[in-house]
Amino acid sequence: MDGNLSRSISRSSWRMEGVFGSGRYSRRTSNVDEDEEALKWAAIEKLPTYDRLRTSILQTYAEEYYGDEAHPNRVQHREVDVRKLDVNERQQFIDKIFKVAEEDNEKHLLKFRNRIDKVGIKLPTVEVTFKNVSVEADSYVGSRALPTLPNVALNMLESALRVFGITTAKRTNLTILQNVSGIIKPSRMTLLLGPPSSGKTTLLLALAGKLDPDLKVEGEICYNGYKLNEFVPRKTSAYISQNDVHLGEMTVKETLDFSARCQGVGTRYDLLAELGRREKNAGIFPEAELDLFMKATAMEGTESSLITDYTLKILGLDICRDTIVGDEMRRGISGGQKKRVTTGEMIVGPTKTLFMDEISTGLDSSTTYQIVKCLQQIVHLTEATIFMSLLQPAPETFDLFDDIVLISEGQIVYQGPRHHVLPFFQSCGFKCPDRKGTADFLQEVTSRKDQEQYWANRDIQYRYITVTEFANKFKEFHIGTQLQNELSIPFDKSTSHRASLVFKKYTVPTMGLLKACWDKEWLLIKRNSFVYIFKTVQICIIAVISATVFLRSEMHRRNEEDAAVYIGAILFTMIMNMFNGFSELPLTIARLPVFYKHRDHLFHPPWTYTLPNFFLRIPISIFEAIVWVLITYYTIGFAPEASRFFKHLLLVFLVQQMAAGMFRVISGVCRTMIISNTGGSLVLLLVFLLGGFILPKRDIPNWWVWGYWISPLSYAFNAFAVNEMLAPRWSKPSSDGSTSLGVATLNNFDVFNDKQWYWIGASALLCFAILYNVLFTFALMYLNPVGKKQAIISEEKASKMEGDGNNTSKYESSGIRSDDRILESANGVAPKRGMVLPFRPLAMSFDCVNYYVDMPAEMKEQGVTNDRLQLLREVTGAFRPGVLTALMGVSGAGKTTLMDVLAGRKTGGYIEGDFRISGFPKNQETFARISGYCEQTDIHSPQVTVRESVIYSAFLRLSREVNKEEKMRFVDEVMDLVELNNLRDAIVGLPGVTGLSTEQRKRLTIAVELVANPSIIFMDEPTSGLDARAAAIVMRTVRNTVDTGRTVVCTIHQPSIDIFEAFDELLLLKRGGQVIYSGPLGRNSHKIIEYFEEIPGVSKIKDKYNPATWMLEVSSTASEVRLGMDFAEYYKTSSLYQRNKALVSELSTSPIGAKDLYFTTQFSQSTWGQFKSCIWKQWLTYWRSPDYNLVRIFFTLAAALMVGTVFWRVGKKRDSSADLNMIIGALYGSVFFVGVNNCQTVQPVVSVERTVFYRERAAGMYSALPYAIAQVVCEIPYVFFETICFSFIVYSMVGFEWKVEKVLWFFFVSFFSFLYFTYYGMMTVSITPNHQVASIFGAAFYGLFNLFSGFFIPRPKIPKWWVWYYWICPMAWTVYGLIVSQYRDVTKGINVPGESHEIPINKYIEEHYGFKNDFMGTVAAVLIAFAVFFAFVFAFCIKALNFQTR
Repeated sequence: MDGNLSRSISRSSWRMEGVFGSGRYSRRTSNVDEDEEALKWAAIEKLPTYDRLRTSILQTYAEEYYGDEAHPNRVQHREVDVRKLDVNERQQFIDKIFKVAEEDNEKHLLKFRNRIDKVGIKLPTVEVTFKNVSVEADSYVGSRALPTLPNVALNMLESALRVFGITTAKRTNLTILQNVSGIIKPSRMTLLLGPPSSGKTTLLLALAGKLDPDLKVEGEICYNGYKLNEFVPRKTSAYISQNDVHLGEMTVKETLDFSARCQGVGTRYDLLAELGRREKNAGIFPEAELDLFMKATAMEGTESSLITDYTLKILGLDICRDTIVGDEMRRGISGGQKKRVTTGEMIVGPTKTLFMDEISTGLDSSTTYQIVKCLQQIVHLTEATIFMSLLQPAPETFDLFDDIVLISEGQIVYQGPRHHVLPFFQSCGFKCPDRKGTADFLQEVTSRKDQEQYWANRDIQYRYITVTEFANKFKEFHIGTQLQNELSIPFDKSTSHRASLVFKKYTVPTMGLLKACWDKEWLLIKRNSFVYIFKTVQICIIAVISATVFLRSEMHRRNEEDAAVYIGAILFTMIMNMFNGFSELPLTIARLPVFYKHRDHLFHPPWTYTLPNFFLRIPISIFEAIVWVLITYYTIGFAPEASRFFKHLLLVFLVQQMAAGMFRVISGVCRTMIISNTGGSLVLLLVFLLGGFILPKRDIPNWWVWGYWISPLSYAFNAFAVNEMLAPRWSKPSSDGSTSLGVATLNNFDVFNDKQWYWIGASALLCFAILYNVLFTFALMYLNPVGKKQAIISEEKASKMEGDGNNTSKYESSGIRSDDRILESANGVAPKRGMVLPFRPLAMSFDCVNYYVDMPAEMKEQGVTNDRLQLLREVTGAFRPGVLTALMGVSGAGKTTLMDVLAGRKTGGYIEGDFRISGFPKNQETFARISGYCEQTDIHSPQVTVRESVIYSAFLRLSREVNKEEKMRFVDEVMDLVELNNLRDAIVGLPGVTGLSTEQRKRLTIAVELVANPSIIFMDEPTSGLDARAAAIVMRTVRNTVDTGRTVVCTIHQPSIDIFEAFDELLLLKRGGQVIYSGPLGRNSHKIIEYFEEIPGVSKIKDKYNPATWMLEVSSTASEVRLGMDFAEYYKTSSLYQRNKALVSELSTSPIGAKDLYFTTQFSQSTWGQFKSCIWKQWLTYWRSPDYNLVRIFFTLAAALMVGTVFWRVGKKRDSSADLNMIIGALYGSVFFVGVNNCQTVQPVVSVERTVFYRERAAGMYSALPYAIAQVVCEIPYVFFETICFSFIVYSMVGFEWKVEKVLWFFFVSFFSFLYFTYYGMMTVSITPNHQVASIFGAAFYGLFNLFSGFFIPRPKIPKWWVWYYWICPMAWTVYGLIVSQYRDVTKGINVPGESHEIPINKYIEEHYGFKNDFMGTVAAVLIAFAVFFAFVFAFCIKALNFQTR
């Protein structure tokens, strides 16, 4: 293909046309153009250096075009400033130079190389050497590694003891890398191969200088002879991770642009300056396009560089450049595209040393080939250093590499040129079979299970050769000895180019970095505008409510009691604006993973992230403060002077800034949602209790007074109160006659009655706001993300390791069993394994399927007029029992979309077409019972073990007729079939963070679906993200399943030959969702090869070439353009299409006597059965979620102790109404905070479980009700335990009366209050799309709970138009219950300001607070009702609302 193309475009016509012109020049114009061009170059040469490096020539074609050969397009040469190219110019330029990515990239790089060689410039190179590197980790043994509550508590205790040098648990050392040495050379592509968990990632991280500091590392790693501590390795080299961490709101291009701006241009500018100088002296004119490209990519500080467009092009991301990346809840680019964005993010930078970890996951083989080919050209022509690990490299991709490093069990088995690797294994006695990729052979030959099949010499008895033996043999092999010699000679530092290593942490000027972060922050605020609009609307609503509650017509100024209501209004203003900052928390935390990635790559210093974060939020905050004050100030009737109005406004603004800063610090220090909700609530509780308004300063115990002085709220309270109460209108005398009413009120609340205190308070708030933001910056600088990968070793394994004396612990992933293989060779048939339960084989046919979605807004902005975007076009086909069908196509052809449509998993969009199951119309309810769907993302509950996941699925999905023993036997069979037995007790964990590896999760996904005994199974990319061996295991699982007579359909990306030929039929889609082939593969894929080779102009397949890759290549868009045909149209005219039409019509009529699928119930289990299974799993999840339950109980204890010590023995004081007020404040504050903490911490837990719930409900495992009830019931024991801790500590320390009924009432009210708060939190998640929104939504109502709880404004004082809300406010009933149960029988008299004689307490609470003494029964009933109501809404919304967009 390359040959044809380059012949067809002869050198002469490859001038500057391409996209724009027909390339037939008359001789005359050509000369004129050249003269004109030469003149322009001469002019550019004369410019001063600075301008010269920024000016180049852009060639475009004149508009007037007569369309005949006499008047060809006139070429125009324009001088351009390369920094000012607009988007279209850049795009046209890139499209023109790089038509076909890999060919034109090579041409471009060759020109670049020639230009440099002409003037004799030597490019900087990096050689990485590593000698005797060993890495070890600590790991727990056996069940101690499961994160149950007791285990975690023990771990904490042990780490405390370990400080004093005492160790208890069984831990053992795990060797990850064992004494490895080698050299990674520049301008050679090096491939790292090895079975899973052989230490590939660890080696790459070690070389990039990014290993976890907890690991023990020995040995030395050098770049050009410099040790890692002598320069900045993170800037010199880039590590590209397997996990894709991106901001979902940014588009692909914005993500890469930001990365390019942060990484700068490195030495490109210096190179260009030197090049320009030498060319000027030699009188050489460069080629225009190359010159423009080099200049445009060497300019610092451009907002969107040409290098981004170039990277997008070579990675094939140019089609989705303006699509947002997306995350769990936002629909964005596909998984394969995300992977490429991760790669692109590092390639746009100037680093020439790249360590790439499995960059091909989720990509089809032709895309992988294209990317690796482009990287290979970069390596060879610009002398870069690339060390890349790939999972399943196809043979043609494998052949692009120069060197191979093979690692297994932490030891290097081979390292050297690619063409010597097979001879090395032949010298050990192993031979690679013919139709087997070399890479697959290399990964299997070191494994105990797979080794025997490659033993070459049948005369000699085979014995297993260990990895260590291979490693030792390699040292004697000629390549090995050569390597030893090279390593023994140290690198000559003087030959190292000074530009090859980076010695500065940040290469871009700080202002440039700050500007880049500033722009990104502004972009994110625009994208998240919903949150900010929501917050502003929310604050408006609450402002209106508070203004109408404290309406001026109801607010009098007669005595101290009236003044207290004003203080209540001030407090409410202060607290609402304080809580307004709470929404910073989830937003900040959601962005931390991306921040940590950028920080570790040294993109920018942390302060350039925090500064824009702080400054850009100020205008929003000013706006919110103004809105709040305008709505509330005069309607409540605060002091009318204008100066006081503005002082009040300033305070509101400062409180908001202080609060936002405080929540940022909390999120920066705690780093996870659950811990920071708890940390946040504790800090708030401290600030709140000691703010001087619940407990006046004079009553704060001496050991807590420091808290008063460091609580920002005490300063805010003083400033607000002084500003209001020293106004002229409060100057009339008070009840004691000596002081003015304002001063008396200030004295009652123990506030400093000096007007200086306004400014003291305001400046203190300002200092707090600044301090918090500085602390936030420090937290981001020095703290690392939470969460560690924990290795588990089973007890037997540990003892075996000690016995063997070899310290490598690796799970062996089992191959096809040898006894099966012997049987197979004897009978010629594979024995059918597993799957005893009977099922009914079903075929599925579909005719003319179309699928549309609403046109994305981004595309409408670019002028697309249609309302709908069509993703599938007239897809027709059939799947039959016992036939394994592959769904293939390039990335973005609509494979997953078709799968989702067929399986009935789409929640949005418009579907047309006829679907039939064995001739009967498809009905989704019954279809879910007989089908399984393995999603590409493996979603499982993180806290259960592998076997528990499978059991859970089996018990919910197998029919009731199957008894328990059979179910368990079936589970074991499936586990065996999927080969998960050795992982049965491993915890599943969160993907990419903890727990199982990708391939193990994949097999678990299959097991969970298989155990449902389905007739039709859909699998979305079952082999993506797996290496060849793991993929073979998964495919064997799939094949075993098909052989039982089931119908199986897989979408597949990068099949190796073996995997591709395991399929029976193929449905091939092209971009735009059209079928271009549907039919059998044939033996050795001969059917499909014949089909495509018959098309005129299609090149023949090469020998040993992978048919899957060849097929995608010959049917690509590029070859459609070249052949000038449409493959979809060609398919419709073929005999194959007629055959398929006939098959579909035959399958769409039901056979005589057949019955349609019918089930008496929608689910296989009764509601009670569903509930039992759900509660079993929920219970395990809760028992193993220490960061939720342990943290929650810890918080409750801390809060209880804090309340107890602050209000020490307050219950005994009963002298004045102020004492009573204080007790109400104490009870209200503590219950409210513990409640809010329950509400906030439950949200992420429910949110994670909800994604699993969507998958399980779509699979028809259970209805929403039993699931919701189980989740609700699970909370009860934990909340009960929490209440015991809380109520007894508080009750005894505050010093209430020890009467049985009073203690029980206190316990009862606290229990139900905590319970309804927890259920309220669950409810907020069920009605919002994710827990960030839930957190903001939840916080909206805390303010109202606060206002109407009867603490800020007693019920008799609430205007009658708001009293109804008091009765439906849960907090009000809690306070009611707590107070009445304590004081309804107390008749002791107390002093009340403004009253001449003492009033009995029970009378006072009835008059002042409106609490009736005989109302306890009603209170109890209402509290229970609230809990039930919230739980019910949670259950209903989980059932009715679906936020998953597919």
